[in-house]
Amino acid sequence: MWLKPDEILLKNAFKLWVTEKDNEYFVLQRRRGYGEGGGGLTGLLVGTLDTVLDSTSKVAPYRILHHTPDSQVYWSIACGVTKEEIVQHWDWLQQNIMRTLSVFDSSEDITSFVQGKIRGLIAEEGKTSLVLEDDPEKFREALLRFEKWFELPPEEKLVTYYSCSYWKGKVPCQGWLYLSTNFLCFYSYLLGAEVKLVISWDEIWRLEKTSNVILTESIHVLAHGDDHYFSMLLHLNETFVIMEQLADYSIKRLFDKEAFQREPALSDPLQITKRGLEAHAKSEQFRTFFRLPREENLLEVHESFLWVPFSHFNTLGKICLSENYLCFASQDGSQCHVIIPMREVVNVEKPDTSSRALTVCVRGKRALRFSEVRDYQRLANAIRSRCGISASPQHSASSEVTLVSDNKKYCLYSSKAVSTEALMTVFHPQDVENLDPKMLKEKMKEQSWNIHFSEYGRGTSMFFTKKTRDLIVRGVPEALRGELWMLFSGAVNDMATHPGYYTELVERSLGTSTLATDEIERDLHRSLPEHPAFQSDTGISALRRVLTAYAYRNPKIGYCQAMNILTSVLLLYAKEEEAFWLLVAVCERMLPDYFNRRIIGALVDQAVFEDLIRENLPQLVEHMTDLSFFSSVSLSWFLTLFISVLPIESAVNVVDCFFYDGIKAILQLGLAVLDYNMEALISCHDDAEAVTILNKFFDSVTNKDSPLPPTVQQAPLGNNDKASHFSVDISELIREAYEKYGNIRSEEVERSRKRNKLYVIQTLEDTTKQNVIRVVSQEVRFSASHLDELYNLFKRQHFLSCYWTMQSPALLHHDPSLAYLEQYQLGFQQFSVLFSLLEPWAFCTTKSTLSLWVFRLIDENQDGLVNFKEFSCALDILYSGSFTNKLKFLFKLHLPPGNLYSYMLHIFQPLIFQKMVGKVDLQAYLKQWQNEILKKEETIKDLPRIDQTQFIQFSKTLYNIFHGDPEEESLYRAVAHVTSLLLRMEEVGRRLQEPSSPPAKPAGNTAAEESSTEEASTTPENSDTSSSHNSQDAGPNLSETEWSFSFEQVLASLLNEPVIVSFFERPVDIQAKLGHAKVAQLNREKL
Repeated sequence: MWLKPDEILLKNAFKLWVTEKDNEYFVLQRRRGYGEGGGGLTGLLVGTLDTVLDSTSKVAPYRILHHTPDSQVYWSIACGVTKEEIVQHWDWLQQNIMRTLSVFDSSEDITSFVQGKIRGLIAEEGKTSLVLEDDPEKFREALLRFEKWFELPPEEKLVTYYSCSYWKGKVPCQGWLYLSTNFLCFYSYLLGAEVKLVISWDEIWRLEKTSNVILTESIHVLAHGDDHYFSMLLHLNETFVIMEQLADYSIKRLFDKEAFQREPALSDPLQITKRGLEAHAKSEQFRTFFRLPREENLLEVHESFLWVPFSHFNTLGKICLSENYLCFASQDGSQCHVIIPMREVVNVEKPDTSSRALTVCVRGKRALRFSEVRDYQRLANAIRSRCGISASPQHSASSEVTLVSDNKKYCLYSSKAVSTEALMTVFHPQDVENLDPKMLKEKMKEQSWNIHFSEYGRGTSMFFTKKTRDLIVRGVPEALRGELWMLFSGAVNDMATHPGYYTELVERSLGTSTLATDEIERDLHRSLPEHPAFQSDTGISALRRVLTAYAYRNPKIGYCQAMNILTSVLLLYAKEEEAFWLLVAVCERMLPDYFNRRIIGALVDQAVFEDLIRENLPQLVEHMTDLSFFSSVSLSWFLTLFISVLPIESAVNVVDCFFYDGIKAILQLGLAVLDYNMEALISCHDDAEAVTILNKFFDSVTNKDSPLPPTVQQAPLGNNDKASHFSVDISELIREAYEKYGNIRSEEVERSRKRNKLYVIQTLEDTTKQNVIRVVSQEVRFSASHLDELYNLFKRQHFLSCYWTMQSPALLHHDPSLAYLEQYQLGFQQFSVLFSLLEPWAFCTTKSTLSLWVFRLIDENQDGLVNFKEFSCALDILYSGSFTNKLKFLFKLHLPPGNLYSYMLHIFQPLIFQKMVGKVDLQAYLKQWQNEILKKEETIKDLPRIDQTQFIQFSKTLYNIFHGDPEEESLYRAVAHVTSLLLRMEEVGRRLQEPSSPPAKPAGNTAAEESSTEEASTTPENSDTSSSHNSQDAGPNLSETEWSFSFEQVLASLLNEPVIVSFFERPVDIQAKLGHAKVAQLNREKL
């Protein structure tokens, strides 16, 4: 590798380097301790320096120096890991540089020319691969070490590297941490002790920052049940963020395709960079905090002061600019933030140069003044340019929709089928003349909010402050609930930028029949059945349209239980289109991965909830050490936002807090509920008693301020005399939750989500593995531990095909919703690699036609993919099967495959096959399942006969199996003897069947048979893949002259050869095979 010319003093390196070649201008050196004569104390010291110090010249075992003539100055210009590599560089210098140097007169000109040439070579090499790195030169050096030490496939992309200490037991090892797209790697070499660690991101169970008495700050990694600690990091937070992003990226790409498809910025694993991951992390945090659409990316951040009119002072904070939004968040504890959509900006006034201020004018005759902005002129120009983009016909259309929809009629783009009024206004219109205490209090709440709007603004550009949260906690007026939900969730922005989208979805989805629509129809009348709105066709039809439209929009989620309950409540207070966009905000932003087949998001938040219980309720933890009970009880709390356990008039107050504070509000309320029932829960004797206590508590929760009439209010599920002895007001419960647990920060919750997501997904994967092993163990003779290792190898091989491409057939077919056995499958290429590592006799090379025949044989449903059960059953026969079963397996390999060419085309073009497959035929699956149950045991008499060419290939396969065995010659002679015996038997049988045959014909046949015997007795060197492939294709053309054998004949003949029987009955060291495959699997992928 060419290096940026760096001046060194050769006299300081005499003890570390040995000169191999030299001339007038260049010196090729080898590092002591490497190559010939290496080792000893010098080698140990040099190796230690190579690991600890950050310099390629101190790491690479070979280097080339340029010597300035008539001077003691030397310049390092190249280095190499191997002698072949450095010799190539040396030869290039001799051929392209040496002749040119003789024309220069001064030594300075020579050195300048050499330096310029080398820099030109480096620049040419770095045009593609290193252009995105901050320091290409240092990164080149790190990449050299990474490739040298870990020998990963060349496609593996190094992202970044750090110097750190790795704690192996109680001893720290100083070395280098390398973070690549698919692996976490560490290398250390201290005084002869080499430590090398390679962990793939998809194997990590926990990743967290920790501290203890010995390690003040470190990063903890849990993988394969082993704990790994990395400390002494100069930039620990930066390192942790990159590791967190890479682990999350791997989880989404390999386990959770639904989430990964929402990340187009990280679609190519070969283009991941440190800068890109950092930008992605910041954009993710930015979107989460301001509730922005997932298409938004953080482009610029500026520190500034914002003039707050209601407080009459400037608050310090940061301006965050994305493609379509200008946001500000304070940093002085005032909890103030504001979101300004670019479509709302009407002007940006000329900046004030004296105070470096700019004023942004928005609709509604409001203006926001930002001061002390360092790069105020550029920011003003950026806002103007983006406002110009947003002031397009689309922008005009969105504003038109807003104006028209305010008329409480059908919007301009809506069809008459879509309702534009909230169901609560239809089924419970407010009586203006009603002056009962509850209505008076409701009017007072409305007045408080109107005052708040006058001070802080109303609509998308409203200031969010601590006072806003206080009003939320006290309760939102019925009339304002839908508007505020839209505002706090960010759904108002989605709806404004997608005019007519919902109506179009409704028209497209009406009349469609899918599994999701069937489930929706089944659950429609289970959604708030006590409420009058859902006892009529108006409410049911609106609920059907919203759920069906969302299932059409997001088929990956489709419809999941609990979505109907949530959508019902949204429809009560929001218009139909608004309810749709609120559902989008909840499912895709606020509760990510909740409503999918594995409800991963809900499980993650339950794990976060358990952590908070341990931290905030230690008394409860002491009494109930197993907190899994709370996970099972609280699942409905998270999935339905307490709507399923609280009366509707109380649950809507919880939803108010959720839309403002996100999942943090649900976690706080959950802690408050457990805290309120602490004494009763501690005195419980079993889980059933605890469930009863919580149910009674929820039945007792009321909303004393609710203006809803009794016909609308939901009766408690366990309403009885005992439950009515006490009651808890929902406003008091929420206020207590904020007072006691309001210090929980949203940022901490998000970090805990990321930390627990790894553990939750790995737990689900482990459950899948246990289920698969339980099923497969009933059909094979492998031990549970061997099956566990074999499953890990099989799954790893699946992932190896996915590490460096997004178009892997195995990845495209991976679906977590499938049955356990079908979740991980191997295509032919992946299968052939793994099978060649595990097969007991090394007869099946990676790319041989025989490997394809094995794949075809065990692929029972002929879908071009092999699952774990099929794979392990085949290995079980070869490892532990009887002599008869092993021979039958080899015999079946050589049976005619039907149309081999079409089968190869089928498995090598899975994408074409995937497009041909339409809707899943459930009847076909049931029929296949029935056939599997009724399938009888195959006997040796059921096997067809093999013809001449197939028998010849069968003999060649036996030669391949025996090759390299200590008794190879005896085995070869035994096969030749069996072949000759079978041919003679066939000849005798033919003569008995044809007594009137002419005498010349048998002679001819005998000659043919002798030639066939000679061909069948060839050595393995003659059995290449092309001949074996042609042997099966050529069979039908020789039908007039060829003979055939049954399996019974072959078996009987081979049983007479003890050396062959003992070879096949020889036990296989399964553990050694699995251990070898585990080590060689990654290296084999490089081939």
